Amino acid sequence: MREFDSPTDVQVDERANIPGLLAQRLARDPDGVLAERPTGPDGAWVPVTVAAFAAEVRAVAKGLVARGVEPGDRVALMSRTRYEWTLVDFAIWTAGAVGVPVYETSSPEQVRWIAADTGAKVAVVETPAHAQVVGQVRDDLPGLAHVVVIDDGGLDALVADGAAVPDEEIDRRAALAGRDDLATVIYTSGTTGRPKGVELTHGTFVVHTLNGVAGLAEVCAEPHSRTLLFMPLAHVFARYIEVLCIPSGAVLGHTPDTRNLLRDLAAFQPTFVLAVPRVFEKVYNSAEQKAGGGTKLRLFRWAAKVAITYSRALDTPSGPSAALTAQHRLAGRLVHRRLRDALGGRAEWAISGGAPLGERLGHFYRGIGVRVLEGYGLTETTAPTTVNRPGLTKVGSVGPAFPGTAVRVDDEGGIWVSGPHVFRGYRHDAEATAHALVDGWFRTGDLGTLDDDGYLRITGRTKEIIVTAGGKNVAPAVLEDRLRGHPIVSQVVVVGDQRPFIGALVTLDEEMLPGWLSNHGMPAMDAVTAGTDPRVLEALDRAVERANEAVSRAESIRKIRVLPTDLTEANGYLTPSLKVKRALVLKDFAADIDALYVDTRGDG
Repeated sequence: MREFDSPTDVQVDERANIPGLLAQRLARDPDGVLAERPTGPDGAWVPVTVAAFAAEVRAVAKGLVARGVEPGDRVALMSRTRYEWTLVDFAIWTAGAVGVPVYETSSPEQVRWIAADTGAKVAVVETPAHAQVVGQVRDDLPGLAHVVVIDDGGLDALVADGAAVPDEEIDRRAALAGRDDLATVIYTSGTTGRPKGVELTHGTFVVHTLNGVAGLAEVCAEPHSRTLLFMPLAHVFARYIEVLCIPSGAVLGHTPDTRNLLRDLAAFQPTFVLAVPRVFEKVYNSAEQKAGGGTKLRLFRWAAKVAITYSRALDTPSGPSAALTAQHRLAGRLVHRRLRDALGGRAEWAISGGAPLGERLGHFYRGIGVRVLEGYGLTETTAPTTVNRPGLTKVGSVGPAFPGTAVRVDDEGGIWVSGPHVFRGYRHDAEATAHALVDGWFRTGDLGTLDDDGYLRITGRTKEIIVTAGGKNVAPAVLEDRLRGHPIVSQVVVVGDQRPFIGALVTLDEEMLPGWLSNHGMPAMDAVTAGTDPRVLEALDRAVERANEAVSRAESIRKIRVLPTDLTEANGYLTPSLKVKRALVLKDFAADIDALYVDTRGDG
């Protein structure tokens, strides 16, 4: 058993709540910029002051009160990532209510379960299509009194309805909740079974965001700090950053459509971004693909190698040599600058979470001048529970305990977490709560190691451990993450439970495939055809060999099978936070898994 904790200087009284963070920011800096919106001519980003945002929040909160929302009532919010989400989120809290985020891709059954389990009184949705989804299950939700549609002028109607509500009533409600009162119920994405409602209090957010401002001040609390949110705000990671920006003073932007992400990054120019590793993989792979072939591709690969080598050298006692420093300076002028431009040109920091990033990409981004702070956390820990920080970074780890938290790894490798950021329980599920919360510690279900300096490395999830027929325990995450780094690989599911060796199901990235084929002198073909092409399979086999370098022979992938369809959120194989629903894949593709163990094609 190993245990490390990180001290905190943050103290909050029992009356602390999220509306109080906004009130303090308003008193301190009413004319400062809180957010920017792409509402100007030609999509220019227009600033919103703290005072203007607070006034909008108050007006929408009055509308909720006018519609019958009482303190403690639950209000569901179903929308893409946009300014109105943050506005409504804070209005719900200011009205004394509890926000319940719903992924905008949720099915009617998921909406029914979340709204029924929380007893939602009002649902605020983005579009008429979302309203139709709610409408399909409305008869099963007798407590749902109102559905407000943002794109149909619903917020304007709320504001009009609330015009007569006195300011004193909003002041009273905003101060009602204390540190231990419920702030939100966030439903886990649910890779298996029905999503569980994670109950987070006002205190989890207030203490944790103030610790974030203290521990990540260089990232989020500089005068020029600004971030563009594009992850779903129904996910705890983005929601934490939304709240963090209030006390930190960072300017907040939103973009709902990742198809326009590069354009929006270039226009907004964030100084820090947060994303899952897949985004960082895509930026790298897209840049390599755009290099084409010949001299340009060799130049890109040389510059990437220099970036990685330079970053690794930073961790040695002697540091980079003079020759390496000169190469790094040249690579910066020729290649690295353009890569930084893809993130908007001003990005100094990137916060990665949700899955392991891998040392190669971590060193690559640091080498081009964007320091990736990889972290680890769950919905139950209000997002970050360990994170690399400026001056406290080990590339390849997920960092030491976040300020104010403690981390323990038991003798079986199980990760436990303690601190004021840990949830209070699962809604209406005492059995699951009792299993997860033991003597003040949260059993995460993840596996990892703690080094002598207290830095955590994630090795897998307890429920995903594969035991081969030979009795070898294999954590699939390491292999999956490494193989997914290949430009044309979209998803990887490592298999082999009670089988003679480890295999993998692989899907191809249809977006990256055409450019990759062209760069390799191959004719255009669709993903299904490519999945059976000997040249493509040979390239994938080489990628498997590289992935296997991270594990022992007994743990290595021997064979792969390319599936004819990708695993996506749309077809139900990914959660909204882009995690593979492993149990469903194993069930639906059982025949493909069986074929791995009778197929006579050469070992992968």
